[in-house]
Amino acid sequence: MSVYLNGQFLPLADAKISVLDRGFVFGDGVYELVPVYSKKPFRLEEHLRRLQGSLDGIRLANPHDMVGWRDLILKLIALQDFADQSLYIQVTRGVAPRDHAFPKGVPPTVFMFVQPLVTATPEQKAAGVCAVTATDNRWLRCNIKAISLLANILLRQQAVDAGCAETVMLRDGFLTEGAASNIFVVKDGVLRAPPPSNLMLTGITYDVVLELAAAHGIPHEVRAISEAEVRDADELWMTSSTKEVMAIVQLDGEPVGAGVPGPLAQRMEALYQTFKQQVMRA
Repeated sequence: MSVYLNGQFLPLADAKISVLDRGFVFGDGVYELVPVYSKKPFRLEEHLRRLQGSLDGIRLANPHDMVGWRDLILKLIALQDFADQSLYIQVTRGVAPRDHAFPKGVPPTVFMFVQPLVTATPEQKAAGVCAVTATDNRWLRCNIKAISLLANILLRQQAVDAGCAETVMLRDGFLTEGAASNIFVVKDGVLRAPPPSNLMLTGITYDVVLELAAAHGIPHEVRAISEAEVRDADELWMTSSTKEVMAIVQLDGEPVGAGVPGPLAQRMEALYQTFKQQVMRA
């Protein structure tokens, strides 16, 4: 597998960085994840805009312009021998003696690698998954896609320990997101999503789901969603590039709705798969 590191394409085993890289020492960096279908990156411009937002959020200059990123990304994709990919981009503040203050005159570390994009199977989607809830105790800049993900890891592990797929996070009585996904609620045929804010990271799949709802006349609202609404939902979904649209059929050991993927989840899954074939692979 070929990767990109600081101007070079090289085998993964040959990619090395200093132990003094601020990404390693402080978690001082940001990342982006781009799904690739049939060797074509999906919504690359939107991903690169989100990367720019994250870089702005940590006051780190972007090492490339849009055209430069696109050229590097397309070359890395072409070097792989598999078509559907998950492309990871990481930019850190670079190598410097350990000190909290920003170093001066230090070039950033830029690293990219790809893995096969593995999505949920039709059987998994037909069954749905279970989830648990937890207090969202992360920092207040969750809209920055920072590499320091320890809080998300600990929250996600709560789900793993319970034999579930995701942790649904609640802050001050309201839904934020999943530990590694966005969360949607359905009640009385209306799809509801929490609004973008500094307390959540809106995914590209989140955007696609809302666009499909608008295009196909599915009633939907983007507004604050209370914990009571989450627990009283007819349907609950998690969405991400790998889970796509996945129904949560059990929450904290209690069934969600009828305890099976609901009719709106099934409809959105069909719309999403059609969109995937007609647009994402176009």
